[in-house]
Amino acid sequence: MPKYTCGFDAAIAVMGGKWKGLILFWLGEEERLRFGELRRTVAGISERMLTLQLRELEAAGLVHREVHEQVPPKVEYSLTGFGRSLVAALTPLGEWGEEHLERLEDLP
Repeated sequence: MPKYTCGFDAAIAVMGGKWKGLILFWLGEEERLRFGELRRTVAGISERMLTLQLRELEAAGLVHREVHEQVPPKVEYSLTGFGRSLVAALTPLGEWGEEHLERLEDLP
């Protein structure tokens, strides 16, 4: 029995939830971001939740984590080619949201 019922189901499963789409969006806007930069950029996310979401995105092959051996430690996150392909697919959805933002904010 297939794990997913359709491509949309598979895409939502890999990037679903409140935070993953935002993390992917901001990583798509920048070439790479450090953990603290992501924490400040993704408004409202806790450090623990950001860590969990980044681990899941990395395990899915969407995000690359690069550790620079220095003091203090420096960790940078960037999109993989697989992640960039997902962000490219999500871009029209974001544009739709921007176009209808006022109407969407008025929804109950």
